[in-house]
Amino acid sequence: MAMANQNMKYLRKQHGLTQDEFARKLGIKRSLLGAYEEERAEPRYDVLETVSDLFKVSIDDLLRKDLGETKGSYLAKRRQLKMAAESNVVYFVPVKAAAGYLNGYADPEFLDELNTFTLPMLSSGTYRAFEIIGDSMLPTPSGSVIVGEKVDSLEDVKNNHAYIILSKTEGVVYKRIVKNNRAKNKLTLVSDNPSFQPYQINAEDVLEFWSAQMVISKVNQTQRWDMNNLASLVTNLQDQVNHLKKKMN
Repeated sequence: MAMANQNMKYLRKQHGLTQDEFARKLGIKRSLLGAYEEERAEPRYDVLETVSDLFKVSIDDLLRKDLGETKGSYLAKRRQLKMAAESNVVYFVPVKAAAGYLNGYADPEFLDELNTFTLPMLSSGTYRAFEIIGDSMLPTPSGSVIVGEKVDSLEDVKNNHAYIILSKTEGVVYKRIVKNNRAKNKLTLVSDNPSFQPYQINAEDVLEFWSAQMVISKVNQTQRWDMNNLASLVTNLQDQVNHLKKKMN
C-alpha cells in the first residue's frame, strides 16, 4: 500500500495540516500517522475510509493513483509560489514548535510543517518568525512575533543588537548580544528589561543567529511603564552596564 501512504502524506500537506492536526482528524496517534507516512506500516481500511471522506477522494484512487502527480495540483502551485517568493518567505515558529525547532531547524521536512507568510517590506534574504513568551524583553510584550533575518556567522553579529538565538543549551531565546573582547568564545545575553540579569553562553553552542528586523504584536499589548518603576529600572540597567564594562576590560 505504498501508494496509499504517499497519498496520505500528500493530502495532508496539500491542505496545510500538521501531523498532529491530521492525526486528530483521523482519530489516531501522531506516531501511527508518522509510521504510515514513512511507510513503516500500512494504513488500516477504516483510516483510508476516513481519509476518503475528508478529502472526497475514492479509496481506489488512494490505493492506485499517485495524487501528487496531478497536473496543476494545489501543492505544486503552492511550491511554485514559495519558490517565487523564496527571497523573503518567512517560516513561522510558534512557541509550541520551539522545542522541536532545536532538532529540526535544518530539516526540510520539519520546515515544511511550519506555516509561512511574506511581508512586502522585507528585502531579499532568509527569514524566520519566532513567537516569544515572557517579560524579559519589555517593552516588547509577551506573545509578540519577532521576524529575524539569518546571520551566517558570529563575525557578522553586531554588538548590543537584538537577536533570536538558537543554542544547544538555551533553545530559542530573544536577547541582545554583547561580545566579550577578552573571551571571544563567550557571548553575554542581555534583556531589555533590566529586572533580568545578563548571562553568558558559549559561542560554540550557538546553532543559528537571526537578527531582529520587525516586531509583530497586538495593539492592546502595548506596555506602559510606571514612572517610579522606570526610574528603578534605569538605575538597575546602569549598574548592569557598569558591571559588564568591568568584565570586558
